[in-house]
Amino acid sequence: MQYTYIKRNIYLTKKVKRSRFDDDGIFCSCAPSAGSTSVCGRDCHCGMLLSSCSSGCKCGSSCLNKPFQNRPAKKMKLVKTEKCGSGIVADEDIKLGEFVIEYVGEVIDDKTCEERLWNMKHRGETNFYLCEINRDMVIDATYKGNKSRYINHSCCPNTEMQKWIIDGETRIGIFATRDIQKGEHLTYDYQFVQFGADQDCHCGAASCRRKLGVRPTKPKMSSDAALKLVTYQVYQNGRLQIGSSRVDHRKCLHNCIGEVIRIKRFEKERFGVIKRFDKYSRKHSIMFEDGRVELYDMSKEDWELVR
Repeated sequence: MQYTYIKRNIYLTKKVKRSRFDDDGIFCSCAPSAGSTSVCGRDCHCGMLLSSCSSGCKCGSSCLNKPFQNRPAKKMKLVKTEKCGSGIVADEDIKLGEFVIEYVGEVIDDKTCEERLWNMKHRGETNFYLCEINRDMVIDATYKGNKSRYINHSCCPNTEMQKWIIDGETRIGIFATRDIQKGEHLTYDYQFVQFGADQDCHCGAASCRRKLGVRPTKPKMSSDAALKLVTYQVYQNGRLQIGSSRVDHRKCLHNCIGEVIRIKRFEKERFGVIKRFDKYSRKHSIMFEDGRVELYDMSKEDWELVR
């Protein structure tokens, strides 16, 4: 897919406005040491908290703790790989801990993210360039971004993503986790949760997990999961009110989004939250307590609204 090159994130969702006098309450007291003109090394308090030094710090223009502002992206080139599509190769030596590149794109909210994913799915696209930075805030490099969107996954990567606070804004930087030689492929661990069919991993690492992404082993305590747990506890205590007798299932399409339901299959009951209705397949997307999302034709299921 073709994309537009950008240098900085473009916000399509509401951005928190801060004046230039605002700060995050994080300051350092670094000062140049004898025989050195640079400031803010490994012991810088701001750096240890993954926060760029601000105007409130006393370090001045010689500060080294401004990776996004003062350090250009490393030289890299786009290549074709045998099994992983496009990839990125380092075009210069990179040392451990060095800033490689910023991950940029369009910053969107969860609702827009979900809509884009469903549209891409219906178009048959399989490559996604999404990175969550904050609650209800996702970087999508699908249409606009830079070369970082082509960095491939590895189960034993040589870089990692880090969230930094830059003048009150959360930004994503990619940093080297070891020395990288010119000509090496740049990789990081995607660490995403796989909800659909398994995808084989071709990273070739000795510790390769064989599958791209991991199945959720523990429920992520989102607001939806918390709601489900409370509902289940109420049900166990015998105070649950089932609303199926008062609900017209034929009308429960868009107006049931966000509702908690109980589905009975093969004498087994499950609780979930209706996330979306797909008008093309006429199926509902249900998120269950283990984090998995599954599609159901509700007209063919034995289910009830939990009220």
